[in-house]
Amino acid sequence: MKKKENTQCKASVGGQALMEGILMRGPESYAISLRLPDGSIDTTSKKVRPIKDKYKILGWPLIRGIVSFVESMTLGYKSLMESVEKTSLDDVVGQAAESRFEKWLNKHFGEKLTAIIGTIAAILGFGLAFLLFFWLPTFIFNLLKDNFGVDIIWKTVLEGGIRIVLFVSYMALTSLMKDIKRMYKYHGAEHKTIFCFENGLELTVENVRKQKRFHPRCGTSFLFVMIILSIVVSSVILFIFPGLAGKNLLWVAVKLMIVPVIMSLGFEFIRYAGRHDNIFVKILSAPGLWMQRITTKEPSDDIIEVAIQALKAVVLPAEKANEEAAEENIIEETPVSVQEPVTDSIDTL
Repeated sequence: MKKKENTQCKASVGGQALMEGILMRGPESYAISLRLPDGSIDTTSKKVRPIKDKYKILGWPLIRGIVSFVESMTLGYKSLMESVEKTSLDDVVGQAAESRFEKWLNKHFGEKLTAIIGTIAAILGFGLAFLLFFWLPTFIFNLLKDNFGVDIIWKTVLEGGIRIVLFVSYMALTSLMKDIKRMYKYHGAEHKTIFCFENGLELTVENVRKQKRFHPRCGTSFLFVMIILSIVVSSVILFIFPGLAGKNLLWVAVKLMIVPVIMSLGFEFIRYAGRHDNIFVKILSAPGLWMQRITTKEPSDDIIEVAIQALKAVVLPAEKANEEAAEENIIEETPVSVQEPVTDSIDTL
C-alpha cells in the first residue's frame, strides 16, 4: 500500500449513503457520486460555506451541534432526493404507463412533484419518529407501572431502554429490504473510504477494501449517544422536578424541549471521538459501533469505486489548494503548515 506524506487526516470529511451513490462533505465543498442506470458514475461537486463561518456565535460549543445537525440533515435530504431522481425515478416513470391520477399530478405540478412527495414523506417521517421515540416509550412505561407496579424511579431508564429496542428493531427490519440493504453497502463503502483517507493511504479499490466499515463518527453512533444522554439528562430533570413523572403530556413536551441540549452534547462527544481513541470513547462508542453491523454491509468493488470518486472530488481540490499555498509561501520564504483542515461533519448514514 502506498502511503501519502500526510498520514493522519482525522475528522476532515463526513458522508452519507444515498440511493446508488454517496455524498461526501469536506471543509470547503461537498460531492455526490451516483452509479447511473447505464453503469457510469456521475459526480457533481459544489463549494459550501458553513453558516457558522458567517456568524461566529453559531460555532460556539453547545450551539454548533444543532447548527451542524440541521445543515447536515438539510444537505443529506436534498442529496437523497437528487439520487432518487437521477438513478431510478426518471427510469421508472419513463417505462411505466401513467394513470390518470399520475397524468394530473404531472400536469399541475411537473418538476415540483418530487419535492412535494419528498416534503410529505419528511412530515410523515417526523410524525412516525415522534410516535415511536417520544410518545410510545412513555405509553409503554405507564402500562407497566399501572399493571405491574413498576416504580416511577425507573421511568427514564426503562423509557430509554424501550427507545433502544425500537431503534434496533426498526433498523434490523429495514435492512431486510432490498433497496435499503444496498444502501447499507454504500454506507459501508463510505466508511471504508474515509478510513483509507484518514490513514493516509492511496485511494484505490484494493486499499479501501481492506479497511474497517465501523466508524466512531457515524450517525448511528451519534443516535446511540443521544439515547444514552437522554437517559442521563431526563433522570437529572426528574430528580429535580419529580412531579413531572406523573404528567404525561408535560413530560413528553419536556423531552422534546431538551432534544437540542442532548443533540449538542452528543455532537461534542462525536466530535471528540473523531479525534481521540481512549477508553472513555471506546465505551460510549461501543453500542453505535455494534449497531453498524446492521446499518453497514460489505460493499462490492463497483460500490467502492463510487465512494472513491465522491471522496476524491472533495479532498483533491483541497490538497491542490494546500500545495499551491505551500509553494507560494516557500517562494516568499514563509513556512506554513499544510495539514488538512478539520470539519465538524457527522456521517448521517
